[in-house]
Amino acid sequence: MNSRIWLKAGPVVGAVALSILALTGCSQGTTTPAADTLSSSSPTSEATVKPALATADSSLGKIVVDTAGMTLYVFDKDVANSGTSTCEGECLVKWPAVVAESDTPTVDGVTGTVGVIIRTDGTKQVTLAGLPLYYWAGDSAAGDTTGEGVGGVWWVVAPNGDKIAS
Repeated sequence: MNSRIWLKAGPVVGAVALSILALTGCSQGTTTPAADTLSSSSPTSEATVKPALATADSSLGKIVVDTAGMTLYVFDKDVANSGTSTCEGECLVKWPAVVAESDTPTVDGVTGTVGVIIRTDGTKQVTLAGLPLYYWAGDSAAGDTTGEGVGGVWWVVAPNGDKIAS
């Protein structure tokens, strides 16, 4: 009796198994391009190329961040609306400029005036309330604010462009 069931069910089970294997094989072909797409549009590369400024809640209050949630800073030695950045050379190693290809970076929740200046190397640096914006190399994850108060001249920035002096 069992052999009769397998004679009738066997071909169906085999067909189902072959269909599953075929579908699994097809889906494996799309795995690699999807992974490549994700790696080429990582938050870090987008933030470096064309930032979108947003806000986030932190222990310092509401702060300005990039698309990856990385905290942005202002430098006391920069002069608002001067059109220049005073952070050059070794300074840029520790405090990379927030750069954009567009003259009008997108914003969400940022209330201060957002613009760009042209750096000496020709790149466009994003400004908020006329002050150039920077990252801190010491921040390793979204929401880190370890650059706050460094040297008494680096500050996390509020959505209106004011420095947050803790």
